[in-house]
Amino acid sequence: MNQLKSREPGSVALPGTLSEPLRTELIVFRRDLHMHPELGNQEFRTTAALKARLEAAGLAPQVLATGTGLICDIGTWDGGRPMLAIRADIDALPIPDVKTVSYRSTVPNRAHACGHDVHTTTVLGAGLVLAELDRQGLLPQAVRLIFQPAEEVLPGGAADTIESGVLDGVGRIIAVHCDPKVDAGRIGLRPGPITSACDRLEVTLDGPGGHTARPHLTTDLVTAAARIATDVPALLARRVDARSGLAVTWGRIEAGHACNVIPQHAELSGTVRCLDLPGWREAPDLVHAAIDEIATLHRAKSTINYVRGVPPVVNDPVITELLRDAMTARRGPYAIEDTEQSLGGEDFSWYLEHVPGAMARLGTRIPGDTTRRDLHAGDFDVDERAIAVGVELFTAAALIDGTPKR
Repeated sequence: MNQLKSREPGSVALPGTLSEPLRTELIVFRRDLHMHPELGNQEFRTTAALKARLEAAGLAPQVLATGTGLICDIGTWDGGRPMLAIRADIDALPIPDVKTVSYRSTVPNRAHACGHDVHTTTVLGAGLVLAELDRQGLLPQAVRLIFQPAEEVLPGGAADTIESGVLDGVGRIIAVHCDPKVDAGRIGLRPGPITSACDRLEVTLDGPGGHTARPHLTTDLVTAAARIATDVPALLARRVDARSGLAVTWGRIEAGHACNVIPQHAELSGTVRCLDLPGWREAPDLVHAAIDEIATLHRAKSTINYVRGVPPVVNDPVITELLRDAMTARRGPYAIEDTEQSLGGEDFSWYLEHVPGAMARLGTRIPGDTTRRDLHAGDFDVDERAIAVGVELFTAAALIDGTPKR
């Protein structure tokens, strides 16, 4: 019988905290994932490890049709109120791990440098705790765990995962993302946009080259590329609402091989980021027009490959308050801080096109540590006490969400 009597934060001692043996086991599990990182859609070992542990707990995980990633339902959904889903991403990045730790990556040029090993472990831990609560009759609703592959692969593995039906029966979804700027033991919350849209942009320029002594007889692609690199961002700043924060940032420019030869081919590539959905929806047409305008001015033929990435993650205010209530119940209101909108992209946004949800920032910084650690860096690491915080946040959210208010 369900013994929860209120969903007012802090009004009852919620079950679902971690035992010390499980806390230790989860750290070991996270370190094993960290030592064996796998890129998007290649997460076979990670999927197998998750499946084995969930089955050992008496659960019935289902591997996704793509062969990596899985879902696992806890409790029985009776077709009534839709389930709460808890999502983790499981892939790593193609960069070397440069840390000197016992659990350093054993795979060359592969690293869990974005914290997905932590995300995966927190959702696994939450599943194990919720399964035990379900056996005790303390789980007030069915919960679905989603372990999603290929978050780092544009436009994100979430799109394929959703296409496979993982949201069938789901009405709300929550997740966390590691934040090395927030102390372990705390989370960051923000209603509304918490990440930005991110697209990929590739531009090629072609034209007759020639001798640098006679640039007037050529299409000067080096100058054309340079003007596109500098003028496109400036033009866009005057063609879209500044509050949209539409920004093109270049990561690569290539043109030419000799100092006295004007090349016949040039390439640029970068990212397009945007703070809001209206600006993101306008971005492809605006970017195309700006590039074509400058290329035409310099008599260069432009070919544009604009790759749609992900929209911004826009946290639902009600689900954000659920996470606030959950963290307050576990660790008090002082364990929560307001967080800024990140310019990073996250494919959790695709789920929010279908159901309301929210993502919290999970603090991973060792309190008092002044070392600057950033995501997508080869020395990225976390204070592993954050794992227990994530587990307790998720379990409290499931308990509070499933218990009607009086």
